[in-house]
Amino acid sequence: MKGVTEKIPFGRFAPRFDSLLVFYVLDHMFCMIDMDDFTSVSVRSTPDEIEDIRLRHTSVESPKNKALRYWIQLNLNGDIPDLEIQRLVMRSYEIIRDKYTPRRLVRIP
Repeated sequence: MKGVTEKIPFGRFAPRFDSLLVFYVLDHMFCMIDMDDFTSVSVRSTPDEIEDIRLRHTSVESPKNKALRYWIQLNLNGDIPDLEIQRLVMRSYEIIRDKYTPRRLVRIP
């Protein structure tokens, strides 16, 4: 994915967050995973998409951090196929990329 960076930004708050790997596009988070646990991945989504995903799969939870509005936690060993997880990670990337890509100013003659 073009322009993606990764950081471990939360370790300075508490050592228990040292293993939380966060992926960014345009300096905004779109995906995170705990490198020590590796049983789930959290991604950004939209309210409608979250509802749809919850209706289709049982291995979806709210992230542990309740401040992450419009995020979902996908359990990797559940009923979500790997290709669907990959698609949801890509969709998360697209949501953030599109939201934070600077729009060109339209000049009115």
